[in-house]
Amino acid sequence: MKFLGVGSRVKHEEYGLGVVMNVHSTYYDITFYNQGSEKVELEEPLEIIEYVETESDMVSMYEVELTLTKLLQKWNGQTETVPLGDRWKGGTMILKPGAEGLAAKEMPIETFFHKIVMMRDKLRVLEQKVNASDLTDEAKVDCQQYITRCYGSMTSFNVLFKDKDHQFSTK
Repeated sequence: MKFLGVGSRVKHEEYGLGVVMNVHSTYYDITFYNQGSEKVELEEPLEIIEYVETESDMVSMYEVELTLTKLLQKWNGQTETVPLGDRWKGGTMILKPGAEGLAAKEMPIETFFHKIVMMRDKLRVLEQKVNASDLTDEAKVDCQQYITRCYGSMTSFNVLFKDKDHQFSTK
């Protein structure tokens, strides 16, 4: 993504001509000649009339903000938003008992997927707590091996994830 620097002149489909006054992690502050100041999402299409280079640390500040957001979410116990594979969206998971006369259990696949993601996040937190604990190195290694085996068991659910980097891995 190419960022516009402060002072760039642009044309917006709805607001007309304007000048970028500030750049934030997700939007530009643009002052439009006939509209006044507006927040415009970075992804919104803008016609560039005059491009001004961004400051050298602009992208790194954007990355720092994203990293800090992820860290705060992790430490507050919030799970990250993990996309479900497109082919599963809107689907239903059906558990059909082998015994006659018992009712099948159905749940939206999104609900099941959310539980899998929570399990993955809780394993990550457990791993961090083991590493930071006062256990002996031998005990830490022993616990790590169990956690790794749990990850290995959970790889069966990787088919649900849209992006490979969100999947369970024994690495």
